[in-house]
Amino acid sequence: MARAEHEGTGTGRPLVPSVDLSGAPRVGEGPHEAHGSATTPARVLLRLPADAAYLSVLRTTAATLAVRLDVTVDEVDDVRIAVDEAASMLLQSAGACTGGGDVAALEASFELSPDRLVVEVTGPARTLPERGGVAWAVLDALVGEVLVSPAPGGSRIRLVLELRGAL
Repeated sequence: MARAEHEGTGTGRPLVPSVDLSGAPRVGEGPHEAHGSATTPARVLLRLPADAAYLSVLRTTAATLAVRLDVTVDEVDDVRIAVDEAASMLLQSAGACTGGGDVAALEASFELSPDRLVVEVTGPARTLPERGGVAWAVLDALVGEVLVSPAPGGSRIRLVLELRGAL
């Protein structure tokens, strides 16, 4: 079984998926009750090895967070598919390791608010497919806003999903 090292540490410790749920609502709470503010979005961070084998973890996390916002089944599927498309594009031209032998990571940030979900996916791809491709058409059809920007060691895709079924 292949092992991946933590980025830049050289410690030989495996890079394992990690989730920061410190800003996430607890069971039984709405997305803002954990912080006592209806205007401050809850935030969940997910860090995975940049390997397509971990896309199912990202898809499941995205769908689970969408369900917590009490949206329609169609909107949950839209979130899951959009996040998967963005992450797939960020992995398509990137290998599992960077040039220095450090492990490349796929990171996702989810901001949950009552009427929208903002997802930023960052990965090691420095170039993305042309804007007229199928993946972009899928993203444009599923989300209200798609923004691309450079990120350290790769690129970032920001998805803004306006949630019609949210309460």
